[in-house]
Amino acid sequence: MAPCRLPVLPVALLWVLASSSPSTVAPPRDLQITDPGLLGSLDVEWKPPPHIPAFNECTIKYKFEYRSTGDRDWKVIFTRKLKFRVGFDLSRSAEVRLQTLLKGQCTDDVEVQSDWVYATFQIPPQGKLESEVQNFHCIYHDWEYLKCTWQPGLLTPRGVHYGLYYWYQGLEQALQCGHYIQEHGINVGCVLQNLSQAEYQDMNICVNGSAAATLLRPLYTTLRLHNLAQPSAPEQLLLSLSAAEELRAAWSPPGGRVPPHCLEYEVQAAEEAGEGGWAIVSTQMETALTISRANQSHVSCVRVRGRTNIFCADQGFWSEWTQACFSVSRREDKQLFILIPVILSFSISLIIFMLIGQCKKRSPAGKPLHAPVGY
Repeated sequence: MAPCRLPVLPVALLWVLASSSPSTVAPPRDLQITDPGLLGSLDVEWKPPPHIPAFNECTIKYKFEYRSTGDRDWKVIFTRKLKFRVGFDLSRSAEVRLQTLLKGQCTDDVEVQSDWVYATFQIPPQGKLESEVQNFHCIYHDWEYLKCTWQPGLLTPRGVHYGLYYWYQGLEQALQCGHYIQEHGINVGCVLQNLSQAEYQDMNICVNGSAAATLLRPLYTTLRLHNLAQPSAPEQLLLSLSAAEELRAAWSPPGGRVPPHCLEYEVQAAEEAGEGGWAIVSTQMETALTISRANQSHVSCVRVRGRTNIFCADQGFWSEWTQACFSVSRREDKQLFILIPVILSFSISLIIFMLIGQCKKRSPAGKPLHAPVGY
């Protein structure tokens, strides 16, 4: 199966947008976009405008904007460089625009802008859209391994073979998954490990498919691992009751590579072992909490789960729950426990007294129970 870099020539278009007012500085020259085969990271480069020596008393920089077709906003970079590598969605066209900015003594400290120059890049679509894999989903478990799964496309022929390719800054070239998940002999997932270098940067993914005499459309996407993290459930959840009859919950962060300072926890409580539903008590970064008990129920249950907090990620997946319950005797139960022995003792004494009385009634006073011998 061929890798996801398709053997096609880049399609680059270049033009200059006419301005309604004349410019005092020329736009950059020879703007072009090339594909180094990194699954969406494209190289954009240009040459400076002519007559640069004439602007020795001014600073020349460039306003570089880019986006994939369909995006509403442009991403903006101000730079003095002449080359950038930026990421695009290869399932859509890449769009770039660039202009020269001039400011300094030669312009009386007024910024002068050139006309825009534009360039586009597109890989011709391969296969029908319905042949692309669907329901692509990834989770970064415990910050230790990435598990991605997908389902075959709607128009998937028999004998299809899927491959996942990935690249991030630090790799010389795109790599293929070495550990696939299979169902009925078809690759439907991939597990990637040792990705610490890929954290907090773009990771380009391509899932491509091949089948005899059939072209399948590849799927391109860009991941940010820290936004896909899911920790394990919190550990060692312990419940205790204070002298003020308040419930204290304490737990430990999960194991693995998850930084403890990157976790937040949701705590829920319920009375009577969850009867009546769970109620959110707190969302916090601390690993202990005191819960005031609104009523003196027999049992209080607490459950805790965690996820990456807003200081380390834009989003994340909640872990599984860790749950514990704590039995509490009500004050009425304690009083009843003390009264039961007293009541039992009084009842036994009363029964004995009644039995003695019954025996006396059956035996008349002064009459012997047996007749004397010899009469």
